[in-house]
Amino acid sequence: MYPSSVTQEIAQTAARMVVEEGLEWGPAKRRAVKQLGLPARTSLPDNEAVEAAVREYIEVFCAETQPQELRALRELALMWMERLQEFRPHLSGAVWRGTATRMSDIYIGLFCDDSKSAEIALINHNVQYDVTEVVGFNGEVVDALSISSLCQPLGETIGVHLMVYDYDDLRGALKADTQGRTQRGDTQALRQLLQMEDAQ
Repeated sequence: MYPSSVTQEIAQTAARMVVEEGLEWGPAKRRAVKQLGLPARTSLPDNEAVEAAVREYIEVFCAETQPQELRALRELALMWMERLQEFRPHLSGAVWRGTATRMSDIYIGLFCDDSKSAEIALINHNVQYDVTEVVGFNGEVVDALSISSLCQPLGETIGVHLMVYDYDDLRGALKADTQGRTQRGDTQALRQLLQMEDAQ
C-alpha cells in the first residue's frame, strides 16, 4: 500500500492532464501512474481527490481564462439542451461541476421513452452525429450520440455527447455525491447557474 502522498501525486498529475489535454478522469489517472513510473496495480485516487486537484490546478494556472471558457461551454450546453428539451436533458461532467476548460467536452444525458427518438430528432434537425456505446452512470452500456458543435466565443469545435437513457433512469440520475452535490442538472438548473454568475 502506497502512502497517501503517492495517491495525491497521481491526482495532481492526472489533474494537469485533465485541464491541459481534456482527458477524462479514468484515462488521466492511468496515464499519471505510467508517467510517474509506478506499478500498474498502484491504487488510484478516487474521483473526488482528482476533482479537488483539478480545482486547485485551475486556481493556480488558469484563474484568468477558465471562468470565461466555462461560461462559453455552459451557454453552448444550454443551447443543445433547449433544442432537445423534449428528452429531459441533464448536463453532467466538468461543464456542470464547474471544472471545465476549453479542452473539455460537454456531456448531456437524455431520458427518452423511446431510445431511437433522440436520433430521429437529430436527423430531423439535419445534425450529423456518431453513435458509440459508453458505460452509463448506472454501470450499464448506453448509446452516446456525439456531435461536433462550434463554440463561437472560444472559436473552437467542441464535442457534445448525448447519452441516451431510459426515462425510468431519471430518478437515479438526480442522486447527490458523497458531499451532497448534485451530479447533473436540468435546463432550469443550468439557467440558474448562469444567472448566479451574472449576479456576481
